[in-house]
Amino acid sequence: MPTVFYAGDSTVQYNDISTYPQTGIGQVLPLFLKREVRVENYARNGRSTKSFIDESRMVPIYDRITEGDFLLVQFGHNDEKKEDTSRYTEAFGDFQVNLEKFVNVARNKGAHPVLITPLERRRFTEDGQLKACSHGEYPRAVLELGARLGVPVIDLTALSRKALTEAGPEETKGWYMHLPAGKYEAHPEGKEDDTHLQYAGAVIYADLIARELEKLGGIYADLLCSREQDKEAFFVGGVM
Repeated sequence: MPTVFYAGDSTVQYNDISTYPQTGIGQVLPLFLKREVRVENYARNGRSTKSFIDESRMVPIYDRITEGDFLLVQFGHNDEKKEDTSRYTEAFGDFQVNLEKFVNVARNKGAHPVLITPLERRRFTEDGQLKACSHGEYPRAVLELGARLGVPVIDLTALSRKALTEAGPEETKGWYMHLPAGKYEAHPEGKEDDTHLQYAGAVIYADLIARELEKLGGIYADLLCSREQDKEAFFVGGVM
C-alpha cells in the first residue's frame, strides 16, 4: 500500500503531550485511511512554504517518497505574514512558485500531489456571523495553480467556512484551542486561540478532506477505509 506524506504548518502537525490538547489534521487523518496506509507527517508549527523549503524540510520527503505514494501540501497561514521576511510569500508570486516545487518533488518520484487550501480561522462577529475569509488571495492562488498544473485541489478554506457557519460560534469553541484556566498542564492560564485545533476540530476537518478524496475517486478513494467495516477504528479514536 502507498504512503501518504503530509507537508504543512501547525494546523497539520503531530502534537505530543507538551502541547495537549492541540491536535493537527495530519495527526488524525489515519482514522479515515485503510489500516495498511501509512502517514508520514512532516508538518511543523509556524512554517510557510518558504521557511519549510529554506530549512530543507522537503529533503527527507524527496528521499523517502516513492512511486505510487501521495503528497498532501497545505500551507497559507504563515505565508501571509508580511511582517516576517523569513516566511512571507506573495500569493500569486513565490507562494505559487514554492507550491509548484512540492508538486515537482512528488511527480519526479512518480507520486501523486494533492494541494489543500488553508484551514479557515474561527472568527465570528458579535452577532454570530463568520467574518470574511482570513486568508485573502491565498486560497484562490492554490486553486488556480492546481488548475494550471492539473493537480487535484481540496478547498479546505471553503469547506471549513461552511462547517463553521453551520455550527456557529459556541459549538466551534470546542474545535479550536479555547481552553479554561487550570484544566491543561501545557496551558495553565487557559487559552483563546482561533487558529489551532483540539481533537474534535482536527477530526472534523480531516473528515472533510477524506470526503473530498472519496469524491476524487480512483486511487484517491482507494486510500480510505470503509466507514461501515472499520467503525471500530472510530470508536477507539474517541469519535463516537
